[in-house]
Amino acid sequence: MVRVVVDAMGGDEKPEVVLEGIARALEADDDLEVVVAGNEDVVVPFCAKHARAEALVTTEAIEMDEHPTEAVRRKKDSSIVRGCRAVRAGEADAFFSAGSTGAILAAGTLIVGRVKGVSRAALCAAMPGAAGHMTTVLDLGANADCPPEMIVQFARMGTAYSQIVLGVENPTVGLLNNGTEETKGSEAALARHAALAATKGINFSGNCEGRDILTGDLDVIVSDGFTGNIALKAVEGTAKFIVSALKAAAGQSKKVALGALLVKPAMKEVAALLSGDRYGGAALLGLKAPVLVGHGATNPDAIMNGTLTAARCVRQNLCGKLAEAIAEAE
Repeated sequence: MVRVVVDAMGGDEKPEVVLEGIARALEADDDLEVVVAGNEDVVVPFCAKHARAEALVTTEAIEMDEHPTEAVRRKKDSSIVRGCRAVRAGEADAFFSAGSTGAILAAGTLIVGRVKGVSRAALCAAMPGAAGHMTTVLDLGANADCPPEMIVQFARMGTAYSQIVLGVENPTVGLLNNGTEETKGSEAALARHAALAATKGINFSGNCEGRDILTGDLDVIVSDGFTGNIALKAVEGTAKFIVSALKAAAGQSKKVALGALLVKPAMKEVAALLSGDRYGGAALLGLKAPVLVGHGATNPDAIMNGTLTAARCVRQNLCGKLAEAIAEAE
């Protein structure tokens, strides 16, 4: 059995949305146990009705607008803090929350702890590309300001993730920039490019642009968290726009409506790939145990998939293999 702590109080939606996602995850995976962290009136009735669900009663919740580190230090009985403590104590194997990204990062770093040699954890996700290719992209929002040496470490972690999870033998790495030329970008971008080019053990291919996230031409794309998060939200927003625009067009013409009906299954599949719901969230690479962050505006499918992804990370020993890869590189 794999035990995953899921934060029932995280996200912009009501806890019932999270609970429904947990229920679906338990139905999908017979070897999964979920520790449901949250208010007593939320988690206790749910766990009483579901096998392999255990209540972790907490009295506090960290809100999205709170200062992350201060909230983690002040709210010791919050669902995020207690969930991470359960992982550190060995009472659970992984933690998943759709709550405050900053608070999850702070709790993961301060409580679960970083792998030796890792200076900062990074949010990482595998993005779909052409011909079924998956591109590992990081950082997606954990670190807004990143010196060159941090970007180099992200490249190492992304390379290891691509090898371990996606099975890529020698992953190519690109630096997200506003142009592919070596001389493009800000002073920070130029310094990052120089650092990556000078690092051994990384198959650095040079600069890449936002459009390259989905082309499938690269295996790993690295960026600071500020830029990476904007790129991620732009992709997700595009997926939602395509679906809404298609629906609007179908309502204005019978011919378009017939065409939309024919391509609807394919469009739904594309939208699902780009929305992020299929994977449920992003992994915080560089920690001693799997910690995953879901979208604030989440839904039951995203919660289910985030929980199942956390369990897969445990079964694949992602953190242990990543630690070995970092140690070898250092």
